[in-house]
Amino acid sequence: MKVLPRRRGAVLVNSALGVALIGGAALAYTTLDSGSSKAATSSKVRTVTVGKGTVQATVSGSGALFSPSDAGQDFTTGGRLTSVKVAVGDAVKKGQVLATVDTTAAQQQVDQAQAALNTAEANLTKAEAGETVTTTVPATSGGSSGGSSGSGRSGGSGGASAQSTPQPTTTTTVKVDQAQVASARQQVDNAETTLANAKEALAGTTLTATTDGTVASISGKVGDTVSGTGSSGSSASGGSSSSGTKTGTGSTGSSTTPSGFIVLTNPSGMEVTANFSELDSLKLKKGQPATVTLNAQSDTKLDATVLSVSSLPSSSTNGAVQYGATLQISGDTAGLRTGLSATISVTTGSAENALSVPTAALQGTGATRTATVVHDDGSTERVQVAVGIEGDSTVQVTEGLTEGEKVELASTTAGTGNGFPSGQFPGLNGGAGGFGGGTGGFGGTGGGSRGGAGGTR
Repeated sequence: MKVLPRRRGAVLVNSALGVALIGGAALAYTTLDSGSSKAATSSKVRTVTVGKGTVQATVSGSGALFSPSDAGQDFTTGGRLTSVKVAVGDAVKKGQVLATVDTTAAQQQVDQAQAALNTAEANLTKAEAGETVTTTVPATSGGSSGGSSGSGRSGGSGGASAQSTPQPTTTTTVKVDQAQVASARQQVDNAETTLANAKEALAGTTLTATTDGTVASISGKVGDTVSGTGSSGSSASGGSSSSGTKTGTGSTGSSTTPSGFIVLTNPSGMEVTANFSELDSLKLKKGQPATVTLNAQSDTKLDATVLSVSSLPSSSTNGAVQYGATLQISGDTAGLRTGLSATISVTTGSAENALSVPTAALQGTGATRTATVVHDDGSTERVQVAVGIEGDSTVQVTEGLTEGEKVELASTTAGTGNGFPSGQFPGLNGGAGGFGGGTGGFGGTGGGSRGGAGGTR
């Protein structure tokens, strides 16, 4: 094929440039590879000295604060509100009157129950008195024997006296019907129970504080109609139960915000409920110390103690099961509020003045691990190590190592040592193909890429 002079010159220039570039790339690759090899050869093994200290194991969970003293206050007997004697933010004492409802219906029931009891007691008195019964028994005649005995005597006065008429006998008795008495006594008992319930319903028209606290909310105003929780008997208004007082964690380990006509909060005795993963929950036990960190105030850390751990799951999301625990916060809790979110760290194990090494110094799992001891002369020895408490970053060593020994840390380096992920100069083989296979000459990165593909072929 005939090459035109101008085309021939371009080919020669491109060829020269290609050869020069290949030589430079090879030189760079050799230099890089040689330097990295020296670095790899001269790098030292990382070691750590076996020492003594505190090894602490913890598990973490999340939850919220609540106080067992928080309570929702509801009327026992519902009705129309006639007074509300407190406002939000007021501090109240146990037994203090908070609000009242109309007493008309409740008082009527008390009056009716009292009247029914009076009647029942009168009926019982009558039944116990019984019925008076009078019985008359006729007299029997006995004069014939008297006349016979006096016939042989003179005079008639003695005979006349012996033959007087006998008188009947009258007897008075009281009969008590025991079945009637038992029925009357049962009626009295029923009436007393009804009256007691009616009085309780009347008392329930006045709402009093069941605990000391601060008024957090009020769910009504004078003139509104409120329902009641009822009592052991029927309430005067017949109102259904509204929201009750807050309960604690139960089996789920979660708390609920108290609700009621009036809600009282009290930070004393503050607790926290938290959820932990199923693996971490198995490490929790009553009495373990913990630290509670408020999410809104990360610099506020509170000491706490595990009170209980639920044996029932509190939640399960996408197969991840969590179990709840309740912890008692110690110290001053006056500035805390119910519902504050928190992160909880529970210490599940701790060893003081324990021989320990970083976790990265041991290999394997379970109670027996292995470690590489580095001697003063640089030689190494693989030894078996028995471990105790596994802390968050260190592990307690019970056998196999002595204080002051140096052990090798696990290497975290990656790659082949020449600085390139593949161990080769990028595009070297493909580049050569590009330079050799490109008929269009040295045309930049695009030509290099195409040439690289051709080179691999």
